[in-house]
Amino acid sequence: MKITKLTTYRVPPRWMFLKVETDEGVVGWGEPVIEGRARTVEAAVSELSEFVIGKDPSRINDLWQAMYRGGFYRGGAVFMSAIAGIDQALWDIKGKVLNAPVFELLGGRVRDRMKTYCWVGGDRPADVIAQIRARMEHGFDTFKMNGCEEMSIIASSKAVDAAVARVAEIREAFGNTIEFGLDFHGRVSAPMAKVLVKELEPFRPLFIEEPVLAEQAEYYPRIAEQTSIPIAAGERMYSRYEFKHVLERGGISILQPDLSHAGGITECVKIAAMAEAYDVALAPHCPLGPIALAACLHVDFVSWNATLQEQSMGIHYNKGGEVLDYVLNKDALKLDDGGYAKPFTGPGLGIEVNEELVIERSREVADWRNPLWRHADGSVAEW
Repeated sequence: MKITKLTTYRVPPRWMFLKVETDEGVVGWGEPVIEGRARTVEAAVSELSEFVIGKDPSRINDLWQAMYRGGFYRGGAVFMSAIAGIDQALWDIKGKVLNAPVFELLGGRVRDRMKTYCWVGGDRPADVIAQIRARMEHGFDTFKMNGCEEMSIIASSKAVDAAVARVAEIREAFGNTIEFGLDFHGRVSAPMAKVLVKELEPFRPLFIEEPVLAEQAEYYPRIAEQTSIPIAAGERMYSRYEFKHVLERGGISILQPDLSHAGGITECVKIAAMAEAYDVALAPHCPLGPIALAACLHVDFVSWNATLQEQSMGIHYNKGGEVLDYVLNKDALKLDDGGYAKPFTGPGLGIEVNEELVIERSREVADWRNPLWRHADGSVAEW
């Protein structure tokens, strides 16, 4: 069997799917994308195709190494996202050829179901109570929300009080009947992170995500020493080599690699094992589409330290396309009460992509961009 063609489809709301074809008619699907930079990753997929066209798709490890090491420059968001989508598609093909779910090819399950959580509150957290109540009606009890709006390097007490009041309101409304993580999205500087973790500690959030940017990772152990709240990070780290340095420093309690950014299934299984060796939990980042979610779940089902899985059904970004829109066998991604996902029963990634709808929606798709925020003084703020 040989790989014959790679085709990318940019689709709403902000995703890109990849179809990998073979000369024996077996097709695999992947999701290589950087939110807001889909065309850039599309170009990278096209350039990397020279390493896989005409090759045996079963040699996933060799193809991965060729894509990664075959160019002098490597790593980073663009290259690793392109590799990730191709890698996902290769595992999909392999599972279909062998008539087995990917998690079986990775050694088999370590759990019977996987806990997921959902987003509430939007970019600037608002209407959080109402949104939590609505999601609870659908069986969810674990959530994530943005912890604050833009915040200056030294922010006002008013900005801090607003963030803390929102969290206090959640605990007052729901007590400990729910759990929630706070995503600071890298909006907080190291000086303000120290203030916020102290103020938020009495409300016991499940975790604080990206209290500072990944490029300020040296602060993670310092922040961790100042709080009992677990620190989560990893969505903007792209290979085991970046995660290696973070794990060596310590401070991270929950690692969040993204299966569409950090080299795909092949790389993230290794990252998960590295995290387990450091007694660090795994909670893959996934605000993306169904293929990315399926890839995450296969890694979750073989990783003992997998704790939570992000999923984007109903997330505020999903305008013009929802996760299940592009899936024919929707029950494969059905979540049970409590937000649990069950193991896939179909071969490969376990989902059947609605190719007809993918093609139709890819014909006229707008380029998604995240907003550019500015502080009151006009300087650029972290989104």
